[in-house]
Amino acid sequence: MDDIKRILVVSRSTKHCRKAVHYGISLAKKYNSKLYVLHVIHDPFSVEGWNLPIPSLKQEYEKLVEKARADIDRIIKSERADGLEITEWIRDGKPVDEIISAVKEDKIDLIIMSAHEEGRLEHYLFGRTVEELTRKMPCSIFLVNYIPWQKA
Repeated sequence: MDDIKRILVVSRSTKHCRKAVHYGISLAKKYNSKLYVLHVIHDPFSVEGWNLPIPSLKQEYEKLVEKARADIDRIIKSERADGLEITEWIRDGKPVDEIISAVKEDKIDLIIMSAHEEGRLEHYLFGRTVEELTRKMPCSIFLVNYIPWQKA
């Protein structure tokens, strides 16, 4: 594990990603690594030109993203205050493409992300991301399982 100098935590902007962020912080401290947190915003409601019959679905998604990002930002802010070097990115696009691009650009050694199907909306938006990344990723992946009755 001594060769892990750059750790990337992928936040899919949901509350369940807190556990992955905590793992990233813990490993970055333990191995004196630089920590990156990538928020991937994938908007299938307008980017792809989809016309969904439920107008409130987009609003619900935006609320979910806003709440989760505020929570993760709070965690990151407290760790920065303790001296941990953290770089945060927000990217808009297809999650797999954005993650692979970030890994290659910054020579990431380890990626940490949630491995679960969070809920119907999140599964609809991100359901195949983990599977596709495990086939394409040029670095090691640490998948964090979220169990609903455990708190992050």
